[in-house]
Amino acid sequence: MTDAQRTHDPRHRHAGGADACRTDACRADARATQAATVADTAPAAGEHAHGDAAAHGAQSRGCGHDHDHASAHGTGHDHDHGDHAGHAHGDGHGHGAACSHDHAAHDHAGHDHDHDHDHDHDHDHDHAAGDCCAPAALTLAPLPVARATASGHVRSAFRIMQMDCPTEETLIRKKLGGMQQVSALEFNLMQRMLTVDHVQGAQPAIESAIRTLGMTPEAASADAPAAPVAPSPAKPWWPLALAGVAAIASEAASWAGLPVWLAAVLALAAVLACGLTTYKKGWIAIRNGNLNINALMSIAVTGAMAIGQWPEAAMVMVLFTIAELIEAKSLDRARNAIQGLMQLAPDTATVQDADGTWRTIEAAQVALGALVRVKPGERIGLDGEVVAGRSTVNQAPITGESLPVDKTAGDAVYAGTINEAGSFDYRVTAVAANSTLARIIHAVEEAQGAKAPTQRFVDQFARIYTPIVFAVALLVAVVPPLVLGGAWHDWIYRALVLLVIACPCALVISTPVTIVSGLAAAARRGILVKGGVYLEEGRKLAWLALDKTGTITHGKPVQTDFDLHATDVDAARVRHLGASLAARSDHPVSQAIAAAARDAGTTAFADVQDFEAILGRGVRGTIDGTHYWLGNHRLVEELERCSPVLEAKLDALERQGKSVVMLVDDTRVLGIFAVADTIKDTSRAAIADLHALGIRTAMLTGDNPHTAQAIARQAGIDDARGNQLPEDKLAAVEELSAGGAGAVGMVGDGINDAPALARADIGFAMGAMGTDTAIETADVALMDDDLRKIPAFVRLSRATHRVLVQNIGFALGVKVVFLGLTVAGLGTMWMAVFADAGASLIVVGNGLRLLSKAGVFDGATSKR
Repeated sequence: MTDAQRTHDPRHRHAGGADACRTDACRADARATQAATVADTAPAAGEHAHGDAAAHGAQSRGCGHDHDHASAHGTGHDHDHGDHAGHAHGDGHGHGAACSHDHAAHDHAGHDHDHDHDHDHDHDHDHAAGDCCAPAALTLAPLPVARATASGHVRSAFRIMQMDCPTEETLIRKKLGGMQQVSALEFNLMQRMLTVDHVQGAQPAIESAIRTLGMTPEAASADAPAAPVAPSPAKPWWPLALAGVAAIASEAASWAGLPVWLAAVLALAAVLACGLTTYKKGWIAIRNGNLNINALMSIAVTGAMAIGQWPEAAMVMVLFTIAELIEAKSLDRARNAIQGLMQLAPDTATVQDADGTWRTIEAAQVALGALVRVKPGERIGLDGEVVAGRSTVNQAPITGESLPVDKTAGDAVYAGTINEAGSFDYRVTAVAANSTLARIIHAVEEAQGAKAPTQRFVDQFARIYTPIVFAVALLVAVVPPLVLGGAWHDWIYRALVLLVIACPCALVISTPVTIVSGLAAAARRGILVKGGVYLEEGRKLAWLALDKTGTITHGKPVQTDFDLHATDVDAARVRHLGASLAARSDHPVSQAIAAAARDAGTTAFADVQDFEAILGRGVRGTIDGTHYWLGNHRLVEELERCSPVLEAKLDALERQGKSVVMLVDDTRVLGIFAVADTIKDTSRAAIADLHALGIRTAMLTGDNPHTAQAIARQAGIDDARGNQLPEDKLAAVEELSAGGAGAVGMVGDGINDAPALARADIGFAMGAMGTDTAIETADVALMDDDLRKIPAFVRLSRATHRVLVQNIGFALGVKVVFLGLTVAGLGTMWMAVFADAGASLIVVGNGLRLLSKAGVFDGATSKR
């Protein structure tokens, strides 16, 4: 594939009749999405109109989010689409900006030189020159608008600063899920964002409903670029300090045998000083029929005071408040895991005015097409194309590349990268809100909002765990005194301890923190994972199928051999004639021959008359009155110029993985040109690394089988298949999946790989930085062309799984131990609070380890 192909291809992953979905129904919905139009209604302030129900269906099938769709009767029901958690649907236009052309049915390639012959010289070449929907190079598509809603509905987004954890999510879900005006809810707790699909005009009622829960919604944009993550609301420290002193004093008074009323007054002061917020939240929860941690803690503390356990009630409330504070700070660290990405791009840029002067303005105000100057050491503020000057740019913050990249006129630069040496001017190709960096952050935020399979399991478990434990607590309080004659005071106390244990905070919070940390750790290293489902599935990879051109190889063929086949002509003359014909063609093989001639010192090519491209064979033209052909084996056979000697030469070159074309005159073959695409050193290292991880590899290429086998041997690939058309690649991935060894991944960079990428369990897009929609369409997007990022992703996936297992096992184990201690009469409320809060802090800290575990990416092996 050419560079032009790699620039344009990702927009059209549905080409060749394959949408980025895994089922026929999903593909049908994706096609409906392409035809969807923006709802012809005027949205209210803070609302965003979207397409029709078909578009919604296409998007919701595989987005990986949990959608709570309220039915017409107001009873909510959960749709967990994460089981499919599919690829982005269609071609990136599925939000009302659909291209109306059917790319599967039309061939927009300018010149499709299919060099195919009996020796299978197949060089599929799609220049996309006639692609009516292909944008100019490096023109970024707009940030994806939120998924389309049901017909006649609009989408509103709210930032709710009080929405910190699943406790608040459950309250809001139950409150809004019962409203007939609401059709769907999406929660992103890490960003404190709630997105609601609703009928027009319902936004005030929704805001009012949220306020009844003690939360303040702030209208936001459903499709706005990422903004700095808001910190937890600041709270004064003195009430907690006063409560702590009062609680300790109450405990001391009790130990010293002072009057009970003194201990009670001190305890009551402690509870009022730090527990009013908990009581308020608990009352709201109970009023809405929800037994969350605030409700349970309020009941437990009140019950403890009712049975005379004043010091313990006070200390439990103080400890709970301290634990909540520490937990909030820990969550803020996870919440800010991508804060570093947001701070990569500078706030200002130096822009040229119409009169030629330069001034510094905010980067967000810089218009498309503006000329921006960058000095040595400065960060680049926006995406653009260099127009003057040269320098080296450190792209590691975005791509993870270790070495700086040379930049000169015509090269692309990206927001957030660092100009190291020279100064240059560039023209802006994407505004700040639509830069590659902004799109990365947006994608990570979307991934954070999506629930991974483990998280969905934990949430479902938590829904039944708390009611069961609450019921057990009631039985513990009532049955032993009534049936066994036990002391009411003792068994009520045990029941209150059980209430504290009943909230599965540590269990519920362990999964999202771990997943978000893993997503952020990957993004910082140039690996954009589109959701927790793929982060979890990566560890299961058993086979990885790879495209050849641009993935394993550089994608830029070079001339490697020249053989003078006719002995009675001058070699230099034959080279010059061949290069003159090649220079008129835009095929990669021809371009490699012309480039070799230029490198050898050729400054002017011969004048070619009557030049013509011969589809699937080569080119022909007239030079100095003589007819010449430059083409593949099929062309030579049709011209009847083959011989056993020529066949032997061709076979030897092809077995080395080289593509061969010949210069032919009216009577004979004059010379043989061999061209090869070189393997990246990083590809060899990546393949070896994958083998060390127990993952087998297969190369699927349109090149002839000899070339495929040769490249595979050089790279160490297990299986190689040549002459692969898009449908053949799809069949190969299906065959590998049917083998049952495990998950199958597919790595590619363009149209020919789209069906296989869609069918694979995980689709990897290579070199996503700068392409129009690769970030949106891939399951995992590698921000440069370094294949070593895939084994790094697998290691991260396995490390994430280990942490998830550790966290869930620890959280459940603590609950089981303290349930047993409590029923046996050995547990206290202090112990219960330490068990719940301590377990929460431990699992959060364990999850955050992924942010700093460099060994996850660099280790040679990793257990599944």
